[in-house]
Amino acid sequence: YNRGVEKRDIFLDEQDYSVFLSYLQTYTTPKDEAKFKKIISSKDSSPKEKDKAIKQLLLKNYSGNIELVCYAFLPNHFHLLIYQNERFLNRFMNSLGTRYGMYFNRKYKRTGILFQDVYKDVIVRSDEKLLHLSRYIHLNPTRALNLPANKWQDTSFPSSLPEYFGKRQTSWIKKEKILNYFSKTRQNNSYEKFLGTDADPLLVKDLAIDFEED
Repeated sequence: YNRGVEKRDIFLDEQDYSVFLSYLQTYTTPKDEAKFKKIISSKDSSPKEKDKAIKQLLLKNYSGNIELVCYAFLPNHFHLLIYQNERFLNRFMNSLGTRYGMYFNRKYKRTGILFQDVYKDVIVRSDEKLLHLSRYIHLNPTRALNLPANKWQDTSFPSSLPEYFGKRQTSWIKKEKILNYFSKTRQNNSYEKFLGTDADPLLVKDLAIDFEED
């Protein structure tokens, strides 16, 4: 979880959401080094194509060590539920924050830090809390942006929920780590049913760092 400095908005339009999401994809998808090397060495590649391939080749990659389970974006902050195999989280978040901050400052002609502080993280230590945290993250835009419940399945929804409902197919979002706990055939035990239940918000109070009790 992280948010803009002084609680300022960090996503101002659809392009900003898309760029941030594309960075997540780049960092969590296996890098096709052979493809980029072929472009660089090919006589048919233009200087622009070669330059782009070189940049892609030099980009850090965390595939195999960082997996994105679910996410939600709000105008001034974001949530990521991440599974890490090794201790790569700090490097991953630093890469993501630095790169997006450079993009944002360049686009909006500003200087200085974009994010309020170093990202905040909490370790999820039980299956129950894992499921309820995914629920909290996915419903966060609905509550914060006052979106109607039927907006969940809209492919423009600012979270990974469309992937969970099969409305978007995104291989690098590891939704199975949540959906495997639920039934694909029994509605009463589906993830959609789980989202609509009245869960105790205190179950994630120690996990959702932006949690505010009513």
